[in-house]
Amino acid sequence: MLGALASIAFAFSLHAPDEWESTSRFGAHLLEPIGIVVLIQAAHTLLLSVLWMRYRHFEAPPDAALPSVSVIIPAFNEGPMVERSIRSVALSDYPEELLEIIVVDDGSRDDTYFHMRHLRREFPALVRLVRFPGNRGKRAALLEGFKAAKGEIVITIDSDSVVEPNTVREMVAPFLADARIGAVAGRVAVLNRDSFISRMLEVQYALAFDFGRAAQSVYRAVACCPGALSAFRRSVILPHLDAWSRQTFLGRPVNHGEDQALTNIVLRSGFDTVYQSSAIVHTLAPTRYRQLARMFTRWDRSYIVEGFAFAKFMFKPYRQHHRVLPIIGFTVSTLRVLCVLYVLVGLPWLLSSSVTDLVRATVALLVCATFTALYYLRIERSFRFLYGVAYAVFSFLCLQWILPWAMLTVRDERWGTR
Repeated sequence: MLGALASIAFAFSLHAPDEWESTSRFGAHLLEPIGIVVLIQAAHTLLLSVLWMRYRHFEAPPDAALPSVSVIIPAFNEGPMVERSIRSVALSDYPEELLEIIVVDDGSRDDTYFHMRHLRREFPALVRLVRFPGNRGKRAALLEGFKAAKGEIVITIDSDSVVEPNTVREMVAPFLADARIGAVAGRVAVLNRDSFISRMLEVQYALAFDFGRAAQSVYRAVACCPGALSAFRRSVILPHLDAWSRQTFLGRPVNHGEDQALTNIVLRSGFDTVYQSSAIVHTLAPTRYRQLARMFTRWDRSYIVEGFAFAKFMFKPYRQHHRVLPIIGFTVSTLRVLCVLYVLVGLPWLLSSSVTDLVRATVALLVCATFTALYYLRIERSFRFLYGVAYAVFSFLCLQWILPWAMLTVRDERWGTR
């Protein structure tokens, strides 16, 4: 909440009309719309902060019978890491007779399938393997897994991720607690902290995912149940699999954003999507700038495509409750996107503003980032929250080009992970 208050102060500092006696009046006035958008964003963050404080993770009724669970792990050129992923699921604190693990090799060109077979020999009663002769994309791999799954609940996990022993059980709990829940998002944490980028992402994942999804969960509309760890009622997803596998955008097949597309299917079907903070997956984060840029480009393409998909039904009576807050969240996110494009177009004039204005805006941004990063300090009790401040500067200087590039290349259907 302090971060939101700092954002409001930042907005007013940009929107103070008496201070615009600068070297370039035109450049200074360009900051006024930015201040308005930041003010709206800050008010929305205040709302999310209130919702976040109300969030509680789900607990299964003590007498509830556990459902059968299928865990799907799509893999492509993952090498030995796929072993760690499969083993973490196989050693879960969940009845073995109710669990199956379906691992799909998406035409890997390295030794991924060798490691998959090794784990099948180690856990023959649990592990089932599917192998594609060539690379077909993550969506096709998941589709094959869904078709082969027998469990009432289907959990998807990335092959570069490992789950904690209680994660499967915790992912199932919300479904047992409420029949209206159709999908569950797990908590994504960073597995590797071996570079400056991955350390920044550790904090950013907590700020962007844990905070945001916890708030969205209160009104039962988590916008994206992540590929790294999500769970779905199989009965909700199955009728829509064919349409999902043939999804197109602007006349081209869509092979990215499969997780957000599945989330939209659940919401459009009238079911709730929620967040389970007690279900944790540790995933490998990018360590180099090129990897990071490709990941964010893929995410932004998904945001654009699935944003259009959500906009098509968000004003319709797709469910009977909590329909206003998802619209507000979508609107604020869209305003933020427009603000980024506005800043990039007006950058030459913004840079012509007085040094005083630019310094003041920069300091306000750093203060805002610091207070926002204090959320990480509260939940983790670690001074690694300072990496969150560093990420704010890094993002402003090095990542603003990604969204426009994603918009220009949104029809590129490649998976984009390697």
